[in-house]
Amino acid sequence: MTATQEQLFAFALYEIRYLLAGHLGSQRESDLSVRAAAHLAYAMHNEAETVLHGGAFDPGSVVARLGVVDEMLGTDFQRRLAEATRDDA
Repeated sequence: MTATQEQLFAFALYEIRYLLAGHLGSQRESDLSVRAAAHLAYAMHNEAETVLHGGAFDPGSVVARLGVVDEMLGTDFQRRLAEATRDDA
């Protein structure tokens, strides 16, 4: 078996989505960090599956879904992604 780096990360995200599925929903009583992790994984699990099967996806659609998570839970995933991927050079 040969897996790419991308597939390994996609597999981890896909599995995390299943592990945290019981924490989905803005009204759950779980800690905010756990709910945020659940929604982050859920927002990207279809793309993770696509990568596992060697496909590609539109990053813009994922960024838009991160905004939905931000609005629902008061997180700042979009801003943090922008900072993490900023080219300071």
